[in-house]
Amino acid sequence: MSDSAVETAPVPARKKPSLVGRIAVLIVTVICFGYLYFRLNGAALREDMTLAAYMSNAFAAVNWVPWVFLMISYSLIYFVIDTLVITRALGWFIAKVPYRDILPIRASAYIISIFNEQIGKGAMAFYLNKRDKIPGWEVGSVMLFIMFCEIFYLLIWATIGYLLGSDGMPEVFGLIPYLAVIAAIVLTLWILYFQGTILPSNKFRERRILHAFRLAKPWHYAAFFLLRSPALLTAIVVYTTALNLFGVEASIITLLPYLPVIFFAAAVPTPMRAAAITFWVLLFPENEAQMAVFGFVQHNFFILFNAAIGLLFLRRAQRELF
Repeated sequence: MSDSAVETAPVPARKKPSLVGRIAVLIVTVICFGYLYFRLNGAALREDMTLAAYMSNAFAAVNWVPWVFLMISYSLIYFVIDTLVITRALGWFIAKVPYRDILPIRASAYIISIFNEQIGKGAMAFYLNKRDKIPGWEVGSVMLFIMFCEIFYLLIWATIGYLLGSDGMPEVFGLIPYLAVIAAIVLTLWILYFQGTILPSNKFRERRILHAFRLAKPWHYAAFFLLRSPALLTAIVVYTTALNLFGVEASIITLLPYLPVIFFAAAVPTPMRAAAITFWVLLFPENEAQMAVFGFVQHNFFILFNAAIGLLFLRRAQRELF
């Protein structure tokens, strides 16, 4: 590919959220916070307390100092693994970019990810196009490949967790094995389609935004799973330890199927990721106050500390970009 072709390659335009999308986010947010309010207020009344006093007691009971150190360590480990995954994916499908050069890009994108993780990945595509003259559509295809693989990676771990310890789980979790079978069929058909085995004359696969999927082999999907999995396994240990610091008994086997589902909920772009907070209360109904506090501070500390990492790299990112 010539330099001129690279430089003139367009960057995918960022679409404004549709009215339907904004309304859907608002509805999810209202439902989640409405549920939390009535659930927690009811628990407070049963204890003959106001909601404010009930929640204050839950905050006061937390062992905050070791929790903060635990979360800082986890955020740094996640940053290292997350950057490695993106570096490898870019190398597979576009060009080899040094790990140290991806660090400021990924870190800076965490700032935007406060609002929406997908927008943060889109910002990375824009950054690489401007700084390294890598075609924006191709970078966008790699980000799309990563988001696509994350769905299956979380489902695989949720299935493993369910098979290891399904006793005591909510009944709805019994759907996980069936979803896993359906996902395996979909993924197989997906790979066969992009390799041209299925519908060889269909031109949809030729779209530039699907560049990474055309190049992807089965081993790329497996490699993504292996590269990303240490982040989830670390998260399970960290969240189990953190729950105990909040006074809630939990085990690694308990969280193995729960955490991937909660991470799915955390991807919903609601204020303070209300869906994730609600899931914690639903999954541990005997510890309503602790789980509401846990869900709120755990997720928001993670995304805000990641954004703080981004601020450390922001000057370098701006210098390289402009």
